[in-house]
Amino acid sequence: MSFLLYGANGYTGKLVAREAIARGHRPTLAGRNRTALEAMATELGGLPVRVASLDHPADLDAALRGHRAVLHCAGPFRHTASPMVSACFRTGTHYLDITGEIGVFESLAAKTAEAVAAGAVVLPGVGFDVVPTDCLAAHLARRLPGATWLTLAFQTRGGMSRGTALTTIEGVGQPGAVRRDGRIVPVPLAWRSRQVDFGEGPRTAVTFPWGDVATAWYSTGIPNIEVYLAMPSRAIRRLRRARLAAPILRLGLVKRLLAAGVRRRLSGPSDEARQRGGTAVWGEVVDATGRRAAARLHGPEGYTFTAWSAVRAVERVIAGEVRPGFQTPSRAFGPDFVLEIPGVERIDL
Repeated sequence: MSFLLYGANGYTGKLVAREAIARGHRPTLAGRNRTALEAMATELGGLPVRVASLDHPADLDAALRGHRAVLHCAGPFRHTASPMVSACFRTGTHYLDITGEIGVFESLAAKTAEAVAAGAVVLPGVGFDVVPTDCLAAHLARRLPGATWLTLAFQTRGGMSRGTALTTIEGVGQPGAVRRDGRIVPVPLAWRSRQVDFGEGPRTAVTFPWGDVATAWYSTGIPNIEVYLAMPSRAIRRLRRARLAAPILRLGLVKRLLAAGVRRRLSGPSDEARQRGGTAVWGEVVDATGRRAAARLHGPEGYTFTAWSAVRAVERVIAGEVRPGFQTPSRAFGPDFVLEIPGVERIDL
């Protein structure tokens, strides 16, 4: 199976390439940096290389041709998703990415008619953002049909890659988000807090603008959605103080300075750190009568999870299992797709 892996020389792209090879595939490595790509291709056994910038549509179209699908791993996706999706529509190529950005999910959902006309699957969020949370949401909706409220929470153990940090900086100074009566509405950063038991006792978590604020609506039809992230109390206090500095943090100069620091200091967690790490997700649905259903899910460290789930998603899309148009992971593959990832356990509560 051949697919185009764009952003292959990034931290996550390299993990995806190694996982693809381990599963017997030879992806085409693609991106802007020919030197880095060719060195990586040689290291991985002579994989094919395509060099193309997202700013040059003709080069991008040429890179996509001959491939059934592209797995797009070069963020921040608020800047990179649109040109890649447009190229996929021109070439009839299936599009997958690993975004977790609410605005990207919403913009791609609005393109479903174009995707169907092009015969292309548009499937964002096939990594840790948002496979485990999306599949858990769909599982809970299956357990309690007619639910009107969905609450999700997650925690991670491990480090952060340069790409994730740069995407985070893009959102610095912006508010949080929840869904109310089917609409995404802004809320203050770290707006609400609650105690969540991921299986080792209660932990404090705060509302966080995770991708499921967008995707869970398409996956479940539940109109009221909140997502929480577990974090230490001191980090929560810093987030809430940052509200006062939001106008300054939104300045382009400030973001460029923060991004420069990330590029100098950060690469990503080591293999050992990823092996020690892990992820946990908790979810609950409630219907209009007050009935509830809840579940927990445990899995591998987030970047490891992303590599494993993304390659499996590409395999199934190329196999023709998914109909053209905008999809979420659970709509494409079902709520139990997450259980195909090694080390994942789901527990109904």
